[in-house]
Amino acid sequence: MKHTPAAPTSTGLAALEAQFAQDLDFLELPAKPWVPARSRDGVPVRDVVVIGAGMCGLAATAKLVLTGITNVVAYDAARAGLEGPWVTFARMQTLRSPKTLHGPSLGLPQLTFRAWFTAQWGVEAWRSLDKIPKGQWMDYLVWYRKVLGLPVRNSVRMTGLAPVGDLIAIDVEGAETGQVLTRRLVLATGRSGLGGFAVPDFLSGIDRAYWAHSADDIDFDALKGKRVAVIGAGASSMDNAATALEAGVGSVDMLIRRKEMPRINKLTGIGSPGVVLGMHHLPDAWKWKFFDYTASTQTPPPRSSTLRVSRHPNARFLLDCGIVAVKEEAGTLLVETTQGPIRYDFLIAATGFSNDFSGRPEFAAIAPHIRTWSDGRYRPDMGQARAGMSDAPDLGPAFEFRERVPGSCPMLAHIHCFNDAAMLTHGKVSGDIPAVSAGADRLVRGIAASLFAEDVETHFANLIAYDIPELLGDEWVDSTLHKEAAL
Repeated sequence: MKHTPAAPTSTGLAALEAQFAQDLDFLELPAKPWVPARSRDGVPVRDVVVIGAGMCGLAATAKLVLTGITNVVAYDAARAGLEGPWVTFARMQTLRSPKTLHGPSLGLPQLTFRAWFTAQWGVEAWRSLDKIPKGQWMDYLVWYRKVLGLPVRNSVRMTGLAPVGDLIAIDVEGAETGQVLTRRLVLATGRSGLGGFAVPDFLSGIDRAYWAHSADDIDFDALKGKRVAVIGAGASSMDNAATALEAGVGSVDMLIRRKEMPRINKLTGIGSPGVVLGMHHLPDAWKWKFFDYTASTQTPPPRSSTLRVSRHPNARFLLDCGIVAVKEEAGTLLVETTQGPIRYDFLIAATGFSNDFSGRPEFAAIAPHIRTWSDGRYRPDMGQARAGMSDAPDLGPAFEFRERVPGSCPMLAHIHCFNDAAMLTHGKVSGDIPAVSAGADRLVRGIAASLFAEDVETHFANLIAYDIPELLGDEWVDSTLHKEAAL
């Protein structure tokens, strides 16, 4: 991978920002605010609150503001510049997506990563760039937030929510503490979606001193010289294994249940606007068929990530090696595998995330009421029932939740699941770089339409009250009486 020059050009970035401001002016963006202000008992009400200010949260917030829904705020529990996975638990060196993808640019050329990059390092540096370094992607997102002036508040965590009339009351703590009232809530909560870490049963009861999830904050320096096992053969497995090896661990074993490594990224092979715009319109059986097939074939880790592991002589790939049981023994882990027992000092579970809403106290008020695909949308004739798909939320056309029992939790219709958990219903438009702009557009179109419909009486009253004349009365002469006199 070729690296960019060390010193960016600030004058180029200033010129880009000036051009971007002019583009917005030409397009009359952001649209003028149009949603009637609301309050309850003298307390102002937000039109939309977005939870999460990573890439998806920023794209959603930006699209809301550009659409004239400006009474919004995005909260993120992380400190500024640490939102999302890019400089925390994402341990790859570069993004896996091609550098040319438009990402969260929302159809605005000057808002693309490419425009930001070339403004600072030039066209030749762009041509020589292979993949985007992950830290540089974070720098771009920081700039994205700044150039759009997005209303993001950091170090604020949502701890609970509840209905208050037709509104949603959100409890927050941190840099802002208290209760916030909003008409709509967008959960842009990333890979963890609405659940959390997916942890295999064989790790239940094992002391956390001996294992970590791949998305944990892992002290790799503390693993120097130790025997480490990594579960899985996906991208995060390779990234964590490589990071451990580069930190100086004694050895790393990749424990891979499959007999062969997955090699072909199927969904990438059919990527097109048709997939982005058409997948969510397909009959449910076809949606299930697409994602069941890709789940069964699995997504391979990037070649560069795999080579980053295999170049170390103290790394082993143990294929056809399923885990039967794990137990603590004499200050180590004894891992019973289908190839026999193996002893390790530490284990990293790169086992992904779940849609188990019940494990998140902030969602306690809605978790029992959320309708999932297993509540009737999935049918056995679609194919094999698959955990991770069956428990995915059954969402409406604007990513809104649906009730398991009609009438049990009406506020779900105003809570939008704009995260990885939406994939089965909507396709990959709310978690990955390639189609996040299309997802944000779909989300905001739905929110805008519902807010307008909810306020239709106010908008009609405004129509009647509008009294600025186009004609002043001196633009013509009424000749009707003169014609009658002539007869």
